[in-house]
Amino acid sequence: EGLQARRAARKPPPSMAPLEVGGGAAANLALFRTALGRQADLEADLATLFGIAAKSGLVLRQGEYKRGVERNARLYTYQVDLPVKGSYAQVWQFALRALRALPYAALDDISFKRDSIGESAVEARLRFTLFLRDAPGASR
Repeated sequence: EGLQARRAARKPPPSMAPLEVGGGAAANLALFRTALGRQADLEADLATLFGIAAKSGLVLRQGEYKRGVERNARLYTYQVDLPVKGSYAQVWQFALRALRALPYAALDDISFKRDSIGESAVEARLRFTLFLRDAPGASR
């Protein structure tokens, strides 16, 4: 993964298609909503987070979860607070992989704690918010 990962890191990220000037607000809103996750996929999204933590070599204890609604934006939020233990590099690897796998997630907060200077493992707490649209056919 070493050389190949460094090469991939140098490539610029794919650019998003520019918004059509004549598309109007409704078209822009529709484009925005397609970037959101789906509530129906929430269980799979959580499994993805736990899988990425395991691949990153982290010990992941039970997290805390909180649903929310952003009425003005007409979207749902799902806040995930995850306590993990591992090396500093493993924690950041997990955070970056999670954001790549779930592009509709935001990393709201990350904190680190180490029991002693000589200890290589850190305890970290990461708070992600998943931004979700309602499932097709669901009432608003």
